[in-house]
Amino acid sequence: MNISGELLGELVKHALDDPANEVCGVVAVEPAGELDADARAVRVYRARNVHASPLRFEIDPKELLGLSNDIEERGWEFGAIYHSHVRSTPYPSQTDINFAANWPGVEWIIVGLAEGSTPEVRSYLIEGGEVREVPITRVPA
Repeated sequence: MNISGELLGELVKHALDDPANEVCGVVAVEPAGELDADARAVRVYRARNVHASPLRFEIDPKELLGLSNDIEERGWEFGAIYHSHVRSTPYPSQTDINFAANWPGVEWIIVGLAEGSTPEVRSYLIEGGEVREVPITRVPA
């Protein structure tokens, strides 16, 4: 995914706003053209973790539908689901892998807040239970 430092900063700030619980949201992208290798992130949508838990996240289906509708109305696409891991590095858990089965083709951006370290952001495609890291490319705003 191509994303500006400003939008990437929004993801990290969201994670740091509630470091005791997983935070979550979605990233909207402009559709990639035929010559573009990756879509470009255009907006970060914060969502509420209905579990307010350090171990799992879930976006309320009604809230997710509203976000999806707003993204579609603007001519954008659903590019990524993001969330934080409050005690570990940013690698998908088995729960993440299972949940991703419902979202083929959508990137999973994870902000890792392992104790004593600088927040780390990584992105993955998870398809058929297989996890593949994909690059996050910082681009100008």
